Amino acid sequence: MSIFVDKNTRLVVQGITGKEGQFHTRQCVAYGTNVVAGVTPGKAGQKMDDVPVFNSVKDAVKEAGANCSMIFVPPPFAADAIMESVDAGIDLIVAITEGIPVMDMMKVKNYMTDKSSRLIGPNCPGIITPGECKIGIMPGPTHKPGGPIGVVSRSGTLTYEVVHQLTMQGIGQTTCIGIGGDPVNGTNFIDCLDAFEKDAETKGIVMVGEIGGNAEEEAAAFIKEKMTKPVVGFIAGLTAPPGRRMGHAGAIISGGSGTGQGKVTAMKECGIHVCENLGTLGELCAKVLV
Repeated sequence: MSIFVDKNTRLVVQGITGKEGQFHTRQCVAYGTNVVAGVTPGKAGQKMDDVPVFNSVKDAVKEAGANCSMIFVPPPFAADAIMESVDAGIDLIVAITEGIPVMDMMKVKNYMTDKSSRLIGPNCPGIITPGECKIGIMPGPTHKPGGPIGVVSRSGTLTYEVVHQLTMQGIGQTTCIGIGGDPVNGTNFIDCLDAFEKDAETKGIVMVGEIGGNAEEEAAAFIKEKMTKPVVGFIAGLTAPPGRRMGHAGAIISGGSGTGQGKVTAMKECGIHVCENLGTLGELCAKVLV
């Protein structure tokens, strides 16, 4: 079992003919992802390797049966690309693009309010169900198929580190999701935690947060109230000085909110097994999740 994507996912890549689009599409195909189409306006009829290119997502859905999109469209046009996928009835949209203006994402968020499409990202590494489907830029071989652990993270790089440690402990993953660190995004911690709770194959979850915002505190409250499965948590940026941006647009402490220590305290109070030394996370997971 898995959440959101599996071997039946049919992927269309928006921006497939660009340098990044081509490179990562090939990586996804090599992993075994069923990439059925690409979209670049004005290039219909061409192919990227063996993948047919269409002018629109609507055409990719109609002609190739795509039900998931991966977006490698430059920031000024990425919001329109997301909404194009929504209009085409795509079930899952994975926006890898970094640097989409916050105002653009607010428009997207409002546009998707009454729509059935799910958005992961933007500014994220994507999602992978090991051994079945990779949609994003994560290193596929690092992941171990077969479960039983689900991973959800705001940080792309730390997602890879967590997965590597799990794999080194011989612990497989059901699905790993990088939700992105931007202030306005699609799928959040609670969405993923709820899906993992309902997934029969997922026996435990690793949640990686970082400073800024209150998503981790809200997730901790959800875990305490709604979840029966054990959760290991880690917060990145504990030593970051207040008021300074630390890479991610969302990773900024303002006033008394969003501090790393505040998040750690909230997670502990809600029964989450908090790892305070990233280097020992795999060992902790082996003790409390398996």
